[in-house]
Amino acid sequence: MRPFLRFLSATAVAFAAAQATAADLKVGFISSLSGPVSALGIPYEKGIRAAIAEHPALAGHKVELIVLDDASDPTTAGRNARKLVVEDKVDVLIGTSGVPGAMAIAAVARELNTPLISPTPVTIPGPEGAWTVTVSQPFPLMVAAVVDRMKKSGVKTVAFIGFSDALGDLAYDSLMKSAEAAGIKVVANERYARSDSSVAGQVLKIISTRPDAVFAGNSGTPGALPYLALAERGYKGQIYGTHGLINADFVRVGGASIEGLQVPSGPVLVADQLPDSNPIKKVSMAFRSAYQKANGSAPNDAFSSYTYDAYLLLADAASRTKGEPGTPAYRTALRDAIVSTKELAGTHGIYNFKPDNRYGSDQRAVVIVRSEKGQWKLVP
Repeated sequence: MRPFLRFLSATAVAFAAAQATAADLKVGFISSLSGPVSALGIPYEKGIRAAIAEHPALAGHKVELIVLDDASDPTTAGRNARKLVVEDKVDVLIGTSGVPGAMAIAAVARELNTPLISPTPVTIPGPEGAWTVTVSQPFPLMVAAVVDRMKKSGVKTVAFIGFSDALGDLAYDSLMKSAEAAGIKVVANERYARSDSSVAGQVLKIISTRPDAVFAGNSGTPGALPYLALAERGYKGQIYGTHGLINADFVRVGGASIEGLQVPSGPVLVADQLPDSNPIKKVSMAFRSAYQKANGSAPNDAFSSYTYDAYLLLADAASRTKGEPGTPAYRTALRDAIVSTKELAGTHGIYNFKPDNRYGSDQRAVVIVRSEKGQWKLVP
């Protein structure tokens, strides 16, 4: 029998806050608050601040949040992680906004035996990833949903354009695997750097292959470049992308060029359309309320809810962790509790982790949405 779906009780957490007399639980948070990945990093910070405002204490421990900006630089992300663990003595790391940076943090987490909850998809096989889990859906799961949509729409050929980094590699590898199984041919593999200001050359090569569709493996505001270039050259085929594009800045920059764009998303984006029986809906609506209260406006992205989920995961694990924060024994026990999480309802899915599985999501974590006049609409 499946264990009961669980979610945090505000009443229980408030009681814990009232009883908080033990050592503080220190959370080291790293995000890209500046630089090309800041369109993701700023929502990440807003999400975790909303979570902590809602639940300021966990399992009898007051939460101390320490925030550092990695400026969208993986080297800085790794350096920040080391400072947080060695100097600030944090019990857990959460971050960051880009795959290369998240991988850098994961390496430090493994070296210094500190649990990392990544809101960004990061794949680190074997013992090197033993201290890392991610609340973001794995790329193969999300891309497979997109390819299934392509197949239903009659797509026979697709061109790929993505970042020339780890995220681009993740997206391309996932596309190749799913497309082959679906009988769809990948006819191009073009790349560009996040800091590039033009992809005209890459798009000209793509158009020359006459693909039925174009799939972009990118994220944030720089993710708009391929769609802008495709529109400028009159491309009329279908356009697809990843869940890394669901934020207000991308929509603003993409404008009319992203009309009809289809991407995968967690259910939180369309939570009000979910049935009341779905536990994700209850948590998602609580997130919206907490975000509104903390930030003075409703959320308009899918990223702030990833760090909210990361905090829910931490809260659930902390409730099952014995010992006092600030010690190596506590960090180990906290890691063990995180990787044994079962049926925890979040805004993006229902989380189940195992010691050898760093992703906790399944098919319940995926919907397909389409850009229509600046809004994301659920695709039936």
